[in-house]
Amino acid sequence: MYVQCIAESINIMGNRTGKAMKERDPGPIELMANEEVADGGDFLDLNIGPARKDGPELMPWIVKVVEDVTDCPLSLDTTNADALIEGIRAARNPEKHIMNSISLQPERMDKLIPVAAEAGCYVVGLLWGVDGMPRDSNERAAMTVELTMAMNEAGIPNEKILVDPIATPITLGSDQVMSGIDFMAMLPEIAPGAKSTVGLSNVSNGVSAEKRPYLNRAFLAMLMKTGIWSAIVETYDHELIELAHGERPELVKLVHDIMDGNEPDPQSLSPKELEYYKTTRVLMGKTIFSESWLEL
Repeated sequence: MYVQCIAESINIMGNRTGKAMKERDPGPIELMANEEVADGGDFLDLNIGPARKDGPELMPWIVKVVEDVTDCPLSLDTTNADALIEGIRAARNPEKHIMNSISLQPERMDKLIPVAAEAGCYVVGLLWGVDGMPRDSNERAAMTVELTMAMNEAGIPNEKILVDPIATPITLGSDQVMSGIDFMAMLPEIAPGAKSTVGLSNVSNGVSAEKRPYLNRAFLAMLMKTGIWSAIVETYDHELIELAHGERPELVKLVHDIMDGNEPDPQSLSPKELEYYKTTRVLMGKTIFSESWLEL
């Protein structure tokens, strides 16, 4: 299985690229774009944050900067709807890019859905409603139906919709982690042909930096069981990219066996396999999460 990797590091919060965005310095952004493509990025996420003041000018600028150095498809990522509109309209080939995102706020749907339909781009359907985040897989299903129907009516086919169930940190408990995975397994029946995506590193938010990659990798392997199409990832984690691109099938199989209840004898596992074994059990709620889960 091959998961499309949406490289996350061109970000207004990044040490290298944040300053470059604010100063309109293309050099660091061009360099990072080339690095992320070389590391296996299938899309480049251009995250300018809320960008309340200058978003409609910043997004077209950064789209042009990146398009000048690579043909890699882009994911335009901001909560500023006007910035998304200007960015998509400035793109040379908008049909291959992603608009990230349209949620269930009526004003956002009214403004962005017609633009996405006209551009022919991919659209992230973010399952965030007027009352906030869905509580379980059933609420996610209901939101998906509402969002995809609105997009379909405007002429956006399911094949261009990337449903994002919203990943939550393991520090808040495993229930929401597993609820998202349960929903993802249901998605082909709820919205046939629709694709899926997730902000992978959300699952490890709040965890010490050196432990975060273990959670991200195991979580991706778990999501691969549901047929996930894409994920916003840290491309500098080469093991993670190998997993996503089908180069570590033995580790993915181990995780799926655990999810199916076919747990191996831990004594039979290599140190690398033990990392995935212990981390998968934590994400499933079979082991209580603590910062020392790998040592237990």
